[in-house]
Amino acid sequence: MATSLLFRSPLHHLHRRHQFGLAKPNAFSPSPTSSFSPPGKGRFLSLRSIKMQGMENTKKKVFVAGATGSTEKKIVDQLLARGFAVKAGVNDLKEAKSAFSLDNPSLQFVQVEVTDSSNELAKAIGDDTKAVVYATEVIKVDHFSTVNLIEACQKCGVDRFILISSIFLSFDAVEQISVHSDHISYHNLGEAFGAKQHMIRMSGINYTIIRPVGLRDDPPSGNIVMGPEDTLFKGSISRDQVAEVAVEALIHPESHYKIVEIVAEAEAPKRPFDELFRSIRRG
Repeated sequence: MATSLLFRSPLHHLHRRHQFGLAKPNAFSPSPTSSFSPPGKGRFLSLRSIKMQGMENTKKKVFVAGATGSTEKKIVDQLLARGFAVKAGVNDLKEAKSAFSLDNPSLQFVQVEVTDSSNELAKAIGDDTKAVVYATEVIKVDHFSTVNLIEACQKCGVDRFILISSIFLSFDAVEQISVHSDHISYHNLGEAFGAKQHMIRMSGINYTIIRPVGLRDDPPSGNIVMGPEDTLFKGSISRDQVAEVAVEALIHPESHYKIVEIVAEAEAPKRPFDELFRSIRRG
């Protein structure tokens, strides 16, 4: 199903921006009720049979791309806990079955890869989805997956897009470091991601780009500190807290059209998320 990627300039897709319609910001909130269901068997749906079987119509549905990833799985769990319905995009149904507590009518699976075409991604996302969440990491950079997801959102009428990225994914940020590993130039990666972020901005979609300084697999510690683009360069943050920020971005309109950097600090005061997002200017 996956399509092969050819090397192209990161600016290759920018000429398509005329295809994107302007999206209007709107408040996005889940159902007021939420609960986890006990473990069991979930529902695995093919691209040809994505249906609302057992779903509660009052819940806002979020598509999570690559849902079995380390950060993405935490996002799925937290979305369910906050009362959202989740459509989890996975490339391996067996892996997904072992990764989640699945007897939950608000959790739905569809087999699709982030490297698939925008048409295939659009079929997976469907016209019942209200937002798309995608997490990527610097070594797993895939400019064209993000481009295809944005195009798929436009084809489905989805006007909310959350990208979890990295602080080193802009030209200005990589100027702060000089790192090369296995012929991968972080400077070049920064240029590619700078182009990707520009593409997201030009698309007109209502976006929030979340850039954690450094990811930890251990439980949350410290309070979340949020800064504007290219201002935080030291520290780390738990994947659980990154997932929390992604879910809160769907709830608070103060997060709309913004790029935020996040880190956790033990000495930082605890601040409400609407205040944190409000402190950042629109990008």
